[in-house]
Amino acid sequence: MSSLNDKLAAALSSREKRHIRRRLPISASPVLPSADFTSNDYLSLATSSTLRGAFQSALSTAPQILGSGGSRLLVPTPAHVALESRLERFFGAEKALLFNSGFDANVAFFSAIPQPDSSSLIKFPHNSVAALKRSLRKLLHERDDLRDGRASAFVAVESLYSMDWDIRPLTLKSRNGYLIVDEAHATGIYGPQGRGMVAALGLEGRVLARLHTFGKALAGSGAAILTTELIRDYLLNYGRPLIYTTTLTYANIIAVECAFDMLDNGSAEVTQLALHLLDLSGYFLELLRPHLHHLSANDHKDPTNAPSDPSFPPPTPIIPLLTPHSHSLAAHLASLPQPLFTKAITWPTVPVGTSRVRVCLHAGHTRDDVRKLVDGIVDWVQAWLARDREVARQWLKVAEGEGVGVWMESKL
Repeated sequence: MSSLNDKLAAALSSREKRHIRRRLPISASPVLPSADFTSNDYLSLATSSTLRGAFQSALSTAPQILGSGGSRLLVPTPAHVALESRLERFFGAEKALLFNSGFDANVAFFSAIPQPDSSSLIKFPHNSVAALKRSLRKLLHERDDLRDGRASAFVAVESLYSMDWDIRPLTLKSRNGYLIVDEAHATGIYGPQGRGMVAALGLEGRVLARLHTFGKALAGSGAAILTTELIRDYLLNYGRPLIYTTTLTYANIIAVECAFDMLDNGSAEVTQLALHLLDLSGYFLELLRPHLHHLSANDHKDPTNAPSDPSFPPPTPIIPLLTPHSHSLAAHLASLPQPLFTKAITWPTVPVGTSRVRVCLHAGHTRDDVRKLVDGIVDWVQAWLARDREVARQWLKVAEGEGVGVWMESKL
């Protein structure tokens, strides 16, 4: 085996031993929608007969459906331009620019827009506005160029976090401080017609850039950055993921257009799906809350502390169950007579010490589906606690019968 292969194999072996090696999920048969608590299909539009029918009808009449011809800078793509114009109207944005994925859009923006000689990158504790304020004050105290406007500070947040259940308060007041909001997990769910949390809070004019993706609640693929005409032009010239990538196929564009038809028309179906989804989130917590006191403070994140404003943050379809035994819980749920599929998330995807099972609720779920999930979680917790009690009982029995010293000697 070559030196390269040795190093690659050793790295994978290290992850295997620490139970953090990533693998593609495998299923012998398609996962039933009622058992899927893993995917990001929040509105269940991927299984919507309405959207499927609209897409098939649009495909049958579209002049082009296969391929896209290359990079946006190589060939004209009128369908892409039309979708961007629609997104500008729908979201109330100056300009929109399509990307193949949210990741591509973020890489393009943050590798190009913050200027290396006049921008600051700061880190602050998750979802702590107070910590952000302290960091910004410290920067302003230390840097003359920030105080006089020659440099810029960029604050990047998600409106709904993909691995946590929290929603970011969105405020920033500064002439050279810029807010970038990733709405990937909020698109289609929150705000008027599913326009996201920025629109829900009326902050469109105070955000430099918004990212909306189409591959989650909207059952498509791709993403768009909503920003100014100047930044759009700059990304066309310096955004490498856009410049050097074949753009979305025409079929992708048609699928996204069909999803936005449902949002744009104020479809009662989409509205009811979103309301039902958020109702399920509240129901999940309502069922789980009585059992949370059985868990130690280190084994869960209690999502039941009431906020000062009961309307904010709203319920979310993403609910993390923090436990150091995330693989065990996910395996237990998958082994039930009627398997339920969740995902164990560990470092390096999330910080050390915050392993979790990530539960994603969908509008296609019923209350009965949610009840079965909670029952499975509670059964696992009770079995785990019973095992802990038995270990403690055996320890006390040995300690009382033989004495701790004798027992320790026997183990050495």
